[in-house]
Amino acid sequence: MRIIFMGTPDFAVASLEALIQSGEQVVAVVTVPDKPAGRGQKIQESAIKIYATQHHIPVLQPVKLRDEAFLAELKNYQADLQVVVAFRMLPEVVWNMPKYGTINVHASLLPQYRGAAPINHAIINGEKESGVTTFLLQHEIDTGNILLAEKVDIRETDTAGNLHDNLMHAGARTLLQTIKELKAGTLQPKSQDDIVPTTALKHAPKIFKDDCKINWDQSTDVVYNFIRGLSPYPTAFTTLNDKVLKIYKTEKEKMATVTVPGTVETDQKNYLKFATQDGYISVSELQLEGKKKMNVVDFLKGYRF
Repeated sequence: MRIIFMGTPDFAVASLEALIQSGEQVVAVVTVPDKPAGRGQKIQESAIKIYATQHHIPVLQPVKLRDEAFLAELKNYQADLQVVVAFRMLPEVVWNMPKYGTINVHASLLPQYRGAAPINHAIINGEKESGVTTFLLQHEIDTGNILLAEKVDIRETDTAGNLHDNLMHAGARTLLQTIKELKAGTLQPKSQDDIVPTTALKHAPKIFKDDCKINWDQSTDVVYNFIRGLSPYPTAFTTLNDKVLKIYKTEKEKMATVTVPGTVETDQKNYLKFATQDGYISVSELQLEGKKKMNVVDFLKGYRF
């Protein structure tokens, strides 16, 4: 089966690697154009392009997915199947091109958490379970018929980073099984409309910087989940003496308190904590504006309140 793979970040590399190592014929890779990044504005290649180049797989980097030259080149590869993992929204002329259509690997148990940030939102909402789903692309984003799914537990200490890695490997496994069953003709696509009523759906829209500010006037559990759901990226933040303080790791301290939410308490040696509605969030890893990331003890050695 001739496969074209479409993806961009590290999350997609595990699936591409699984295809290559299993002996599947990946005839080309489609990813985003190179772009300048960082303070030096050095040209940066996507993780998928780097991996594909190392394995001598042709790389296509269209600026526009409806570009006639790109579509002609894509068609020339005569793919039987396209696989999409963490890529852009595709026009129908692209996803409907191969004989077997286009399979997407999504980092949630669809139809729950459709959208760009399913990993973050699952933890922010305090879910105990997530997973990956393979489905066939159609017009509306993340709504196509489901092929296979694999559940993944979420521990109370998991961050978005931990869950990302667990789902990344689960996605690769589920993709291989999906292709195996596709070849065998044993797949039975299932409509998402038959699984959960639309009124009960939870969504996972893209998260912007302004969405990451911590609201201390909430319960300890809610704040704790919010912080770990945004760690390590895009990172929850608050302010300390008018400077942005990013918070990566915390512990919960539940207790009856009359302290105003958001109040800072510290011994200036070992602990730094913020009051919530019903306790405290004790910070263990943080980064003050203009400084590097560090543990709280090292931070307190050099900070004066």
